[in-house]
Amino acid sequence: MKKKADSVFSQWVLNNRFSVGLINVLLTLIIILVFNRISFIFDPVNVFLGAVMPPVIVALLQYYLMNPVVNRLEKRFKVPRTITILAIFALVTLLIIWMINSMIPVVQNQINSLVKNWPAIWKNATEAIDDLLSKPKLSGLRDSIQKQLASLQKDMNQLTGSAVSNAFSNLTNAVNVAASVFTTLATAPFILFFMLKDGSKLRPYLAHFAPKRWEQATSSLLSEVNGAMSSYVRGQVSVAICVGIMFFIGYTIIGEPYGAALAIAVGCLNLIPYFGTFLGLIPALIIASVTSIPLLVNVLIVFFIEQLVETRIISPLIVGNRLKMHPVTTIVVMLGAGSVWGLLGVIGGIPMYAVAKILVSHLFAYYKKVSHLYADSLTEQKAPENGQKEERENS
Repeated sequence: MKKKADSVFSQWVLNNRFSVGLINVLLTLIIILVFNRISFIFDPVNVFLGAVMPPVIVALLQYYLMNPVVNRLEKRFKVPRTITILAIFALVTLLIIWMINSMIPVVQNQINSLVKNWPAIWKNATEAIDDLLSKPKLSGLRDSIQKQLASLQKDMNQLTGSAVSNAFSNLTNAVNVAASVFTTLATAPFILFFMLKDGSKLRPYLAHFAPKRWEQATSSLLSEVNGAMSSYVRGQVSVAICVGIMFFIGYTIIGEPYGAALAIAVGCLNLIPYFGTFLGLIPALIIASVTSIPLLVNVLIVFFIEQLVETRIISPLIVGNRLKMHPVTTIVVMLGAGSVWGLLGVIGGIPMYAVAKILVSHLFAYYKKVSHLYADSLTEQKAPENGQKEERENS
């Protein structure tokens, strides 16, 4: 009787994959609960990462942009890598100095003018909406839109008042933020220099910590992650720069009074896939609509020309579909990451998803290899390979 009970226990618990899976899930949840209870232990780690990660991330983004140029110059002109890096640093420094001397005063004047003229722009916009709502056909929407405008104006006044009242109380936070920004800008170039100089040694170094039989697979995984990140960063930043330049040229041609500031805003917002350009277009449409109808039409023409060039030429040429993500997947990832991490999640959600996808795909491939659940599929995959080998031997 005892032997029969042992056999039933072994059959339904020990040797049952479903029961073993449930036990593993339960153990995982218990581990998560324990770590949640002792999360205060990791507070120093969070503080350390909060201080270290900003300059590392800034340097990593610049590394993905500069490393291909450094590799090409080193291979083509046979110049030592250190000299090539220092030369690129000098060129970037000169470019930044030129931008500070030429572009920043123009953008600053346009922003100051926009802030100064914003009350008049807002007044003209509300008057135009009132004139539109005065028509009998739109009388049903009049009260609702007027309430929304009044609520928006009230929120803006409260936000301004709270910002002024909390200015002194937030002075310490402002100083901390300024110190963090200064530290990031001061340390990122040094981190970037050593990334460019010794970055090729990092992958073998990390793969060396893996077991010997997994060393090659780990190196391949790191290479695939690095390729996905570099493709996304270079593609998005390159497209954003091209979009900003195109809008700047277009706004300059049509005489947009705040063209430089709006073009920079569109270029920065273009880092958000699919929606960035449309978000950057909204201020231009508002300003143009209260300025003149011809200017509004010209802004729309610039937008359609830019979209045509971007979607037909720039994006396929620079970005393509290197991450192999469906547009629906991209939108879902952006919405989910944005709801959890805000703007940083919207911008960084897609590369994080790409890295997670690579990791999960490699783990799943390993699980298929060691698990008996996919033995049939592995046998079917090996059968055509064996058939091809026999055909090669016969030929």
